[in-house]
Amino acid sequence: MPGHIEFLFDFGSPTTFLAHKRLAGVVARTGATANYVPVLLGGVFKATGNTSPAVVPAKGAYMNIDMARYAKVHGILLQQNPHFPINTIMLMRMATGLRGTPRYAPYVDTIFNAMWSLPRDMGDPAIVAEVLTAANFDAAETLALAGDEWVKSALKAETEKAVARGVFGAPTFFIGDEMFFGQDRLDWVEAAVSS
Repeated sequence: MPGHIEFLFDFGSPTTFLAHKRLAGVVARTGATANYVPVLLGGVFKATGNTSPAVVPAKGAYMNIDMARYAKVHGILLQQNPHFPINTIMLMRMATGLRGTPRYAPYVDTIFNAMWSLPRDMGDPAIVAEVLTAANFDAAETLALAGDEWVKSALKAETEKAVARGVFGAPTFFIGDEMFFGQDRLDWVEAAVSS
């Protein structure tokens, strides 16, 4: 019986972008299903006392090199976003609002690409509207999701649930109750979901 992967993500993480681009291959090879769970990375960091790797300059510099290596090996177009860091709360709320609809997967891919392949200033609602319109979304309708109270509550609840499960950053994967952190653990995720 095919396995199930929970993928906890935030658009603000370039390593999560790499994981997103590679996850489709894992799903294709294993027959697993993937459940994309939006969480607010800033909320996770605050709750756990964690910080971005960029806070430590040497670590940030190394991570940029390491991400470039992974992108090259896997044929992924990754560009550093000159607008980084970008507050992703609006983007993550829209993801939460679209979750469970046919537009969810296209939205996730569109936003990840705009953040890390194009890259655009995805903290600017006008730019976000342009990106959404170009991808055949109703920009006004989609942007309005970010202001819905049920969406705000749902994203907050998923973030709190993630922290309660031991999540401290993104990308994080769960196979059942087993947690894997980092896009560089996708081989382990694939092995776990295949067993």
